[in-house]
Amino acid sequence: MRRIYIVSVLAVALFVVKTSAQNTAVKINGLYGLATTLNAGVEMALNDQMTVELAAAYNPWTFSGGKKMRFWLVQPEAKYWFCEKYEGHFAGVHLHGAQYFGGFGKKRYDGYLAGGGFTYGYDWILSPHWNLEAALGIGYAHLWYKESERIPCLKCYERKRKNYFGPTKAAVSIVYLF
Repeated sequence: MRRIYIVSVLAVALFVVKTSAQNTAVKINGLYGLATTLNAGVEMALNDQMTVELAAAYNPWTFSGGKKMRFWLVQPEAKYWFCEKYEGHFAGVHLHGAQYFGGFGKKRYDGYLAGGGFTYGYDWILSPHWNLEAALGIGYAHLWYKESERIPCLKCYERKRKNYFGPTKAAVSIVYLF
């Protein structure tokens, strides 16, 4: 029992040391917010020029007329900062995975996507703890899904697959640095 206590105290101490000196950031993407999508990201520094981020988004809403596009998305990313972490230009490599259900037109979609891409962005320092970050990513996504008419019939669907090349990330984020 004593060993578990010592290991726990050391783990907490290492976490506290690791998260000091602006090594950890929490962010919210305003573009997702405009699309009524709940989202958050956590970014941690590996060294002075490398960080890793894990961002997630979730949209549970149904709109008027039964229109909806419910989804959850996870997007991890590794970033290289050209100057110093959380300051100025950066380039990154991201992955993404999602599950979605809904549609806004005459069709309904129920499926998944997975892929990755490259990101370029810039981070403006607003104050010692607040930043503004803009990023754009281009890449690939493979989608596999069921497509059906907007009728409640479980047997009336067609399985489809699609490959997508194009924008895979867009962000204007408010960042809080610890």
